[in-house]
Amino acid sequence: FEKLARPGVRTMTGASLKHHEMLQTPGLKEVFTAIEAADGEARIVGGAVRNALLDEPVHEIDIATTLEPDATMAAAVAAGLSAHPTGIDHGTVTIVSENNAFEVTTLRHDVETHGRHATVAFTSDWQADAARRDFTINALYCGLDGRIFDPLNGIDDIFNRHVRFVGEPAARIQEDFLRILRFFRFFAQYGEGAPDEAGLAACKQHRAGLKQLSRERVGQEMGKLLMARRASDGIDFMNEAGVSEELFGERLDAAMVARVAAIDEANDLVPDLPMRLAAAFAMPPAALADALRLSNATVREMGRLRESIPPSPALRDNERKVVLYQTGPDTFARAVRLAWAEGDARPDDRDWRGLLELAT
Repeated sequence: FEKLARPGVRTMTGASLKHHEMLQTPGLKEVFTAIEAADGEARIVGGAVRNALLDEPVHEIDIATTLEPDATMAAAVAAGLSAHPTGIDHGTVTIVSENNAFEVTTLRHDVETHGRHATVAFTSDWQADAARRDFTINALYCGLDGRIFDPLNGIDDIFNRHVRFVGEPAARIQEDFLRILRFFRFFAQYGEGAPDEAGLAACKQHRAGLKQLSRERVGQEMGKLLMARRASDGIDFMNEAGVSEELFGERLDAAMVARVAAIDEANDLVPDLPMRLAAAFAMPPAALADALRLSNATVREMGRLRESIPPSPALRDNERKVVLYQTGPDTFARAVRLAWAEGDARPDDRDWRGLLELAT
């Protein structure tokens, strides 16, 4: 696959994913064939198209179709495929083909919105379906031939690394206040430069609505944001918009997250959620666990991190071994990275790197 443009450069028209490996996913063609045999139309939609255009990993493929859910089920069964009504009230059927599961959703437009779930009506209008989505970079469709359908100029936003709400930002946010956190998360993952001004202003204006969200949903989005490539920038702008204090009663430590990320990058380390949480939040692990509905394993590890003796290259060999023995290798490695980030040593410092290597 050849990239259509460099990030930060506006793209030419006529975009295509004709040669992208996503289109060779086992079972995908069979799903399209089944839908077309029932006089329906199908296109890959959303994140898979976005990531393919950015040459980033495609983890799952969702499909949009003009067929209504019952017709989608019947088309799959007629083609000898397995079909399951996983979200049929909202138009979603899961079709299993060659051991791959594809969520197939009927085109929709919102009749009434109320948080995560909306009252929807089915449609055959691709433009109407695009208009109900959150961001332009997620309102993209791709046929099995690789041709892109881009009703809201999302391709331009993708290659300019610009995260922009569909339509009026305030309207999109008031449909579901989780979109505030998604705005910062998508900016942290895909954005360049500063966030969209209108989107940032709307997030600031409507941040009080975040109180309506469940802690599980907040925790899921914050976990993804903290693991994103520009996590510290996302947190910086969350702080600026008053979102962090609205949700957690404190500003998050963007500088600490940036230092941890720099150490991870310089030493080819995989980003670690317990460590990113410990870097970002000042509140005790128990309070944070309640605020984000963290798993028991994550809470335990954060508690160990807070209770462990801070490792330092200044420790003598026998002292290092004692700390390693007391904490265990996983917690020791995390504690080293946190203590390293709290100081002023370079991310490639040889002494800290040597201390980290004790855990391996």
